[in-house]
Amino acid sequence: MKLEVLQNLPDVIRDFLTYNEAIKGKSALSVNEYYCDLLIFFRYILMQKGMVPKDTPFEKIDISSVDIELIKTITTSDLYSFLVFCKNERDNHTAARARKTSTLRIFFKYLSANTHQIDQNPALLLESPKVKQSLPKHLTLEDSIELLNSVEGNNAKRDFCILTLFLNCGLRLSELCSLNINDIKSDNTMTVTGKGNKERIVYLNEACINAINDYLAVRPRDNLPVTEKNALFISRNHRRISNKTVQHIVKTYLEKSGLGGMGYSTHKLRHTAATLMYQHGNVDIRVLKDILGHASLGTTQIYTHVSDKQIKHAVDSNPLSKIKPKN
Repeated sequence: MKLEVLQNLPDVIRDFLTYNEAIKGKSALSVNEYYCDLLIFFRYILMQKGMVPKDTPFEKIDISSVDIELIKTITTSDLYSFLVFCKNERDNHTAARARKTSTLRIFFKYLSANTHQIDQNPALLLESPKVKQSLPKHLTLEDSIELLNSVEGNNAKRDFCILTLFLNCGLRLSELCSLNINDIKSDNTMTVTGKGNKERIVYLNEACINAINDYLAVRPRDNLPVTEKNALFISRNHRRISNKTVQHIVKTYLEKSGLGGMGYSTHKLRHTAATLMYQHGNVDIRVLKDILGHASLGTTQIYTHVSDKQIKHAVDSNPLSKIKPKN
């Protein structure tokens, strides 16, 4: 969270955001989501309680007047009313409203249980909208091979290495871009820094080791700024490769391999790695959790879905599948 943003916030909100980033180790992205959710929430509260002129545009409502005394007046009914407002007036879908619900729970728990600034927690029994759990979109094994085979050009070894790590290790985009040369260990493991700066060890298979070694043999070494000398992946501008550049690389090869316009992305390559390991490698779900760096097993369980091919095989395996009627 940028300092100028924090300075313009009410103390109670600024302290909450700082606590989550500094003490709880939340990522900058998560803290920014908390900020956006609370900004919308308190604009709504000030509007509902008649504390701003009626003709004030919602996006212009100043929340600097919010203090702990105002927060003490907020009820569970106010929270549900806010979620209805998000649904009807802001066209928030279920996932967006569920995230706002989570933010409110965390915020009011911080005020009641952590800092004891309020006696009653209005979000204690706040129910979250049920999010429909859809299956993660992923490439098939054949699609993945086609994608890797499409790599060519001046940066072929770098690009092939990037795609190989995505598809074999299930890295997040930010994790791949932040990799350093010294993260690659001599025992064929790799240290990955995930969400909340949590480190995990990823074991490299033969394809990854070969791809890394091939890339390191041609990786630029000259004219690199001191701050970039340890970066694993280097852009054409001799800087650490950016998220945006990697997204462009992946999009380019998806289109080249005939997979463009189908909703695939860098994150879908992470889904692909997880799905292939689970379906083809019989990887235990708890092991998969550690590979992906998930905080809870519940997040990983989305990959336990079965493919159409597995369903067909199960039905065909029925001992009655060959029985025919008597003539």
